[in-house]
This record gives sequence, structure tokens and C-alpha cells, in this order.
Amino acid sequence: MDTVVAFGKTGLTLHLPDGPRYQVVHAHAAGAMQDVRRALDAALDGPIGCAPLEVLAAGKKTAAISVCDITRPAPNQVTLPPVLERLHRAGLRVQNITICIATGLHREATREELDIILGPEIAAKYPILNHDAKKKDAHGYVGETRRGTPVYVERPFLDADLHITLGFIEQHLMLGFSGGRKMIAPGLAAQETIKVIHSPKFMRESLAVEGSIDENPLHAELLEIARMVRHDFMLDVTLTKSRGISGIFAGDPVKAHAAGVEFLRGSSVEYVPEFVDAAITSAAGNPLDLTCYQTIKGVTAVQHIVKPGGKILVVSECSEGIGSAEFAEKLRSYEGPQRYLDEIADAPVVPDQWQLEKLALVELKHPVLFYAPGTRPEELGALRSFRTVDEAIASLLDGLPAGGRVAVMSDGPYAYARVQPMELVSAR
Repeated sequence: MDTVVAFGKTGLTLHLPDGPRYQVVHAHAAGAMQDVRRALDAALDGPIGCAPLEVLAAGKKTAAISVCDITRPAPNQVTLPPVLERLHRAGLRVQNITICIATGLHREATREELDIILGPEIAAKYPILNHDAKKKDAHGYVGETRRGTPVYVERPFLDADLHITLGFIEQHLMLGFSGGRKMIAPGLAAQETIKVIHSPKFMRESLAVEGSIDENPLHAELLEIARMVRHDFMLDVTLTKSRGISGIFAGDPVKAHAAGVEFLRGSSVEYVPEFVDAAITSAAGNPLDLTCYQTIKGVTAVQHIVKPGGKILVVSECSEGIGSAEFAEKLRSYEGPQRYLDEIADAPVVPDQWQLEKLALVELKHPVLFYAPGTRPEELGALRSFRTVDEAIASLLDGLPAGGRVAVMSDGPYAYARVQPMELVSAR
């Protein structure tokens, strides 16, 4: 059979040979809202668990708004204008509203990317902070969490009278779900904070995985950081497969985010009848598959439906190569999962080591194969990579039992897939 998976901007056609039983697993989502602007107005004026945004902004002299960078398909051009309108109606001036690009440890946004992220008119008009986590002096120290994480956050956000975040909610490889508190840390935090919340102390927690939030210690840590900074208001959305808006959740950052997670869980889980013998996944295409660093999210997302020992193949364009210099160095010297986990267990944390740590944890249970044409073999350490996608597929299927089950997760990490629980099977 032939099937198309998300890859770059155009997709990639996979030619799958006869023999295995294939199941294509798509990202499952609620339908797009018909009148998004009306729904946004209603959400901002009747938010979950707090006063309307315009009321919260009354009497404030300054505001800061944290928004996603270019690696996330957040619809800021749609959600930001009604937020700004309410701030202005409350009396805030353009020059007193700072828009913060929450890059975490990603590179700064370019001038062209700011136009994409914000829209040209807003990008040209408002003060913009391009977050750089490595400039410690640009961050203010807030204190330590109960677990000992030092909290440093960008001063223009920290010092504002009103703290707002805009984002979207999807499953996340270590935090359970994105959005809300993530727009403050790691989004606007200094690397001294990011290194701790991405250290083995959190990365190796069994509940710090996709879809896990209620008992996830990293989720609890980021909520504590957000409270320390005083997270006043959030506006998050959920997205359809074509990246339209399916849900809007505004208001108290804890209550509104919880409502968004509940909606996503109810509308987006795609069940497979049993664990599969092997899987093919993607990195969800552009912009997430720009680098090998982001590609790992496709691997961690599919692991939940693959039998122990089952192979995983991830395809990713990687048009911008490996990722940060720190991640590239770690990957180049990667000698296998256990050696890597042992190497970093008690060593000082290096930026971006955690993404490779998450991959290593998967590789302890599954052979992982890569088709990433934007990378070179010598850059990938001990990772198994292939020159063509057909060679990669042949290796994946080699040794598969007759009639083996193969899942094809066409949308990579945007597909929230799980094995169907027995109680659901029994109820049918």
C-alpha cells in the first residue's frame, strides 16, 4: 500500500510492501469552530475561573504577553488581536505592552519569522522581546521551588503589572500536555532554570511522558514556577489536523488549562486494538521537523502503542539540520542508550541533552531507525540512519513475523494514540 505522512511542507509518500497488516493512525481532533472571532470574544469576556481580561487589565500600567516561537503552529495572528484590543480598552498604551517570544533554549526569531508569528502589523508596532535564555543578566531571580529549582525569568515579563500567555494545547513528551505554564518556564526562563527542569531528576520520572498530567512531577514544578511569577491570565487553543481552532480556553491559568486538557483527551485520543509489532512515525512535518532535535518527539509519541522490542522508524526532513550546537555535540558522540544515560546521570546538565535522554529511554526498549535527509550519518552518532526511505522501511520490516501489525502514525507527535483499554473492548 501507499500512504502519505507529514514531512516538510509537502508530505512524503511511503511505498509499503505486501505482507504486514498496516494500520494508519491519524491525528484525531474535534472539528474547527465556525466563528472563531465570536468564540474568542466570548472566552476573553467570560473566562474560566477569573474576571474578564479587560477587568484584570484596568488600572495596570504595563502588560507582557508570552507567545510561541516559530517552531510551534500557534495561531497568534488570530488570538493576539482581541487580547490587545481589550488591553487598550483598559487604558494600556502600545509602548507599554511587551510581546515576549517564548523561545526557551531555541534560537531567537528572525525579523521575517516575527512577521509570521505575530503578523506584520503587530510586529512593526509593539515592543518585542526575543528571549535569550543564555543571557542570565536579562532575567530576574524569583526564588527556589520546593524541589530546589532556581527560578530566573525575563525581566520585562517579570516586571510587568499583568502577565498573560498565549499558546495551544497538545500532548508533550515530558510535560503531558503543552500550553499554559510552559509559556513561562521553559519559555521565558534562563538556562539556569531550564537545565534543572530538564535534568535527569525530572526526565526519568515514569509519569513525565505524553498524556500524563495528574501525577506528573514536572507539571507540578512548572505550575509552582508560574505561581511564583504570578501568571495572571492565559489564552490557549486546541487545533484541528489542518491547524484550525477546535477549542478556546481562557482565564485562570490552572483552571482554563485543565479544561483544555480535558477537552483534548475527550476529542483526540485515537485507539488501536492491540500493541503493534513495529511502527512508522513522522515528526509532523514543518515546522516541527526542521531539526533532528524536534524529530525525537515523533519517536516518544509512538512508543505507547509498540510492543517491547518492536522497531520504530521516524521520517523527518530536518531541513535545518541537527539543532543547537550543544545537542549536535551530544548526538555526534552518542554511543548508545545505556552509555549515554550513565554518562549524564551525575554530570552537569548541558542544554538540550534532555531530548537525547528521552530518545535513549525509548531505545532501551525499542530499536529506533531514522530517515532524515537533512542530516549526515557522521552527525548522528550511533543512531541507525538510512540514505533512502525505502531502505529504512526494508530494515524496519526485516524479521517481522508473518502478518505482523505495523502502525503508521502519519502525523507523528500530533497523534495521541493509545492501546484500547480492556474495559472499552468489553463494553463493545
